[in-house]
Amino acid sequence: MGDPLTVVGIGADGWAGLPETHRDALRDAEVLLGGPRQLDLLPADVAGDRRAWPSPLVPALPGILDSLADRRVAVLASGDPMFFGIGATLARVAGPDRLRVLTHPSSVALACARLGWGSEHAAVLSVVGRPLDALRRALAPGARLVVLSAGAGSPTEIAGLLAGAGWGDSRMTVLERLGAPDERRVSATAAAWRGDADALNVVALECVPDAGLVPPGEAPGLPDDTYDHDGQLTKREVRAVTLAHLAPRAGELLWDIGAGSGSIGIEWMRAHPRCRAIAVETRPERADRVAANAAALGVPGLRVVTGPAPDVLAGLERPDVVFVGGGLTREGVLDACLAALGPGGRLVANAVTVQTEAALAAAHAAHGGDLVRVQVARAVPVGGFHGWRPAMPVTLWSWRNVL
Repeated sequence: MGDPLTVVGIGADGWAGLPETHRDALRDAEVLLGGPRQLDLLPADVAGDRRAWPSPLVPALPGILDSLADRRVAVLASGDPMFFGIGATLARVAGPDRLRVLTHPSSVALACARLGWGSEHAAVLSVVGRPLDALRRALAPGARLVVLSAGAGSPTEIAGLLAGAGWGDSRMTVLERLGAPDERRVSATAAAWRGDADALNVVALECVPDAGLVPPGEAPGLPDDTYDHDGQLTKREVRAVTLAHLAPRAGELLWDIGAGSGSIGIEWMRAHPRCRAIAVETRPERADRVAANAAALGVPGLRVVTGPAPDVLAGLERPDVVFVGGGLTREGVLDACLAALGPGGRLVANAVTVQTEAALAAAHAAHGGDLVRVQVARAVPVGGFHGWRPAMPVTLWSWRNVL
């Protein structure tokens, strides 16, 4: 195992803000690992060998730790090492039993303290190495968000996203160098924000929609006009029923076969931040549309694979759940999807045509599961009155691997 790795959180106030236990750990270390900015915060009498992290860091970590197994090592981390920090990465690579973690208030804790926000009521997001579009998922009237910035330009990028998405009236507070003697904060609406900030900043948002904006709801079954589509779209009511049968759970991976406009995979990922999805679409222009819809609805992590199933399924990460919305009559598609599911895996397939419905009836006869038919009718004008115009019925087959 070697000596424990001591991970020390340090703030922008540097050595002055550390308690004596943290200082003693740093003085005792033979090797000090950290970013250049963090290492520069230490006084000269901290005599350990200072080594800046390489880039990229994660692939190099096992080798670095193995080479230092017989040395007393201290790792410097910004703020709380276990909150979007190096501490969690080290726990994965070296194992939690190898770590001794000395925490420090995180930038989020300091931001909430400065603003008088209850931290339990503020959502925390990061744009460090993550797509900016992921912020869209968290935008809601009255929501309070604390965003960990990637650098000096992040506030301007965040302001631009908000203003372009209809949230320009939201109040932005940029908090720079929290905890340092030269700490500063600047506030403005997203629409009025101008200029960059210090590289060490977090952005606090109080979300206010522009007049006339109707934000998407949280439940599955978003309005059809939420999506850019060419008609290849699982309609709202059927989509809500389909998602209920798919039953998203945190951390699960969905294959969305024949994704069309991507609505099933998108609303699967919107169900929980840890839900993941791979959308498979044969036509390139539709695949591009899936990616654009996913970004617009705050789930840019949706992976889009272009090509026909079952050919492109080989090599994909094994799914927990599969939805088949297209390609049911293509030879081998349903068999490949069933074979990909491990114990407890779930599959839902939708059919509209006589031929695809026959395929589901055959699958039900062979494998069991449940068949459900859904039909929706909408009121339309009939002279001076209204009548019901039925949409084509949709048959759903749902199956669970009980082996």
